[in-house]
Amino acid sequence: MISYMWPYLNKAISGIIRSTTEPMFAKYTDTFQIKSVEFKSLSLGTLPPTFHGIKVHETNENELVFEPAVRWAGNPNVTLVFQLLSLEITLQLVDIQIFAAPRVVLKPLVPTFPCFGSIVVSLMEKPHVDFGLNFLGGDIMAIPSLYQYIQDTIRRRVASLYLWPQNFEIQILSGSVGTMKKPVGILQVKVVRALNLLKMDLLGTSDPYVKLSLSGDRLPSKKTSIKMKNLNPEWNEDFKLTVKEPQCQVLQLHVYDWEKVGAHDKLGMQVVPLRLLSPHQTKGLTLNLVKNMNPNDPQNKKSRGKLEVELTFKPFREDNERFSGPLNRNGIKINTVGKASEDVPIHRAGLLLVLLQGAEDVEGKHHSNPYALVTFGGEQKKTKLIKKTRDPCWNEEFQFVLEQAPLKEKIHIEVMSKRTGFCLHRKELLGHVDINLDDVVYNGRINEKYNLINSRNGVIHVEIRWRVI
Repeated sequence: MISYMWPYLNKAISGIIRSTTEPMFAKYTDTFQIKSVEFKSLSLGTLPPTFHGIKVHETNENELVFEPAVRWAGNPNVTLVFQLLSLEITLQLVDIQIFAAPRVVLKPLVPTFPCFGSIVVSLMEKPHVDFGLNFLGGDIMAIPSLYQYIQDTIRRRVASLYLWPQNFEIQILSGSVGTMKKPVGILQVKVVRALNLLKMDLLGTSDPYVKLSLSGDRLPSKKTSIKMKNLNPEWNEDFKLTVKEPQCQVLQLHVYDWEKVGAHDKLGMQVVPLRLLSPHQTKGLTLNLVKNMNPNDPQNKKSRGKLEVELTFKPFREDNERFSGPLNRNGIKINTVGKASEDVPIHRAGLLLVLLQGAEDVEGKHHSNPYALVTFGGEQKKTKLIKKTRDPCWNEEFQFVLEQAPLKEKIHIEVMSKRTGFCLHRKELLGHVDINLDDVVYNGRINEKYNLINSRNGVIHVEIRWRVI
């Protein structure tokens, strides 16, 4: 396969080399009397690399990891031309040999062709590189001391850039195609009050409430309570929304008149771009309500009242600012002198992210149409149902916004089956598991497969993250 693709890989890799190295060459222009450095020719030749085995790693992550053993005895045509003062110096690379064992990771796996978001490459050990350099009619690599110096320099340079855990990443899919944006913070919204709302009822009043959501968010909208017969309602109610793209997302606020029967009438709406907010600073806004966001709509000239809100964007703390030391028996981080740290953010608000990857070997007595229920803190969330399978793949994420870290708490997950046709047994429990969240709080993340209780061989794959603001 590589042999057939090599003419195209040759051009693609040569293009990457050229685009990567030319900015580096530009740094040396006008330095050391060098006027220019450029490629006279750049081709990897006609001989492709060969593969002498491959190792594939199984992980709990949403990725494919493999390590090929690569050897390349190539015939490249790579010539560099240095313009040094008035002299033109040519340096040609010949007879290259490379032995390497890279680790290649395709991640994340997504349901959009080519089914992975990026390629990440790193080296598991320093590569063996041998080559010749023709300079002024001779091979300067034949000089023993220079040969050893160049070999050591290349190995150190390559190791500093690409030796694991350092890597080289090639983005395949953009964040908007197939890959899923991760939350970066929490938007705290306080709906304070509204003033001079429209009269929608026959008695000259309205029964207002506010719906709020973030653009691009698939989660259900948040709602305030309903204030009956009030054109100047006061709510003073607080809400928390998860933010994924603060530079692009907007807060959407819709005010409705509640109706006991039929559709609720829209009183007005307004939006607030999150890019207007500074992190950790509360911003109070008085918004003029409009019918819609079309500036040319004449109905927007009609006064619809005002809405007062207070907004605070709180980004998550970086992972390296989290817990990095041993814990005492009470779960408190210990500093270097054995005393409890005073700045442990376990009492901070945060976001608990629960990703249900899937399950294996789950089977009901009467039907196997599995779905999962996640229960935590009085909230229950549900995955989609997958028909007629023992190995469902849900890949669904649920979010729980918490006022403090869930220490000494558990999350309860049940795998259920529901009939889809005629069957006397409507629902069945296929197994359950309770997961202690202490490890998630102190490590930031767990990614495990758990044996289901009350299931013969059932296993569920769960990833849980704790993000602190």
